[in-house]
Amino acid sequence: MNSARPWPTLVAASALSLLCAVAAGVAGSAAGAELTRGPTAAELQAAARREVAERWRTWPAGRIFPATLPYSAEQGGRERASRIGISPRTSCDPVDAEAAKALREAGCRGVLRATYVDALQGVLVTIGVVALRDEPGAARARTAFSDSGKPVPGLRPLAFSGTVADRFTPEVRQAGSVRQAGPYLVLTTSGQVDGRPTSAADEQRPAIFAFATEIAEHVLTDLSTPKVPDCAAEEWRC
Repeated sequence: MNSARPWPTLVAASALSLLCAVAAGVAGSAAGAELTRGPTAAELQAAARREVAERWRTWPAGRIFPATLPYSAEQGGRERASRIGISPRTSCDPVDAEAAKALREAGCRGVLRATYVDALQGVLVTIGVVALRDEPGAARARTAFSDSGKPVPGLRPLAFSGTVADRFTPEVRQAGSVRQAGPYLVLTTSGQVDGRPTSAADEQRPAIFAFATEIAEHVLTDLSTPKVPDCAAEEWRC
């Protein structure tokens, strides 16, 4: 019995085998190219955004809140505010109750706080970094805080026993600010070292608290400015 297939069938089978081999080769080449190609510009930008969003967790506390921060002195020239301490807590509750709800609804991930004193050792500032889920959430949360310089609703002061900030309580707050960039809010609350409440101040001098916003801007800029990944650098994995 002749088991040979007709020639047209053999031709079709051979052509089909060739097509499958070519397809497999193309697929293998495409997979290899995908595995070995460098990241695209869009992928690099997305990686940079993710890195910014995680800085509040991955950066050392001393990098977020440097030991000193520069500002313009009220009488002219440049001065530096000195850090008194950093809170070890990262919960989302060190704000007034009416603002805490807005933070939760906007996807608060954590709040970092540090307290500074001005160069003349007369004014205290607590800076709060609020990490939100995303940039739209941060923009929504910002509206819960006073944009007119009033301290309430706002950040609660961070006091440190045995330092010039040991009397920095909520009653001492005289000024506040809020700034937003990317998924972060940076809040400030300010008061005087002597612990006087706002009602006891002889004269309202908003200029003495103006530096608080300036040093907060330094913190926010460093925290929110994207850095394009450098695949050749050790700190990046591409």
